[in-house]
Amino acid sequence: MRFRLYIPALTLAMLAVGCTSHVADKQQFSGFLGDYSQLKPAQSPSGKPTLRWISPDYHSADYTNVVFEPVVYYPAARPNERISQQTLDQIRQYTDSQLKQAVAARKPVVAKPGAHTLRVRSAITAVTAENEGMQFYEVVPIAAVVASTMAATGHRTQNSALFLEVEAVDAQTGKPLIKVVRKAFGKSLPNNSAPITLNDVRPGIDEMVRDAVAFSAP
Repeated sequence: MRFRLYIPALTLAMLAVGCTSHVADKQQFSGFLGDYSQLKPAQSPSGKPTLRWISPDYHSADYTNVVFEPVVYYPAARPNERISQQTLDQIRQYTDSQLKQAVAARKPVVAKPGAHTLRVRSAITAVTAENEGMQFYEVVPIAAVVASTMAATGHRTQNSALFLEVEAVDAQTGKPLIKVVRKAFGKSLPNNSAPITLNDVRPGIDEMVRDAVAFSAP
């Protein structure tokens, strides 16, 4: 005997809305990198999806030092009812220190550019929380309707996320060599009014840093 599961079109539409994107889309590009047209989907060393471009002219052996510019918010971050100025400062400072250590693990960090030197600039472009995607067991019409209502009323679990854009250029010529746009997920939040803390987004930052250390290019 065969059984078929029929899922109404409305349910499928709700599922599509509920899914969480694991990479930044074009509407979420901040403008920090200027040109995003060459970015392509790729995998980080840990297997996480990312957007990346590496110039065919880039050869790691050609560069012996790195000038690391402090991580910034782009555009400028403003506190709100879910994230305080203190937390914004903590997130930026933690990201800056960890990413600088990751870069230093690959090549010596120097204060002034010279020959054979990369300049690395980075920006946190968003710290946010998104409704978690619907789970497979919610493919029952009534469950999908309930889940959609919970999301609308703010009682649905959310994913904390941090967006980071990174560019490496030739320190003497300014020629872009590497561009990366990464969306990293932190801890879950119980609803859309729970405050976002450094502790929530720290796992995502740490994962990006581990990937930066493990990253290899020609």
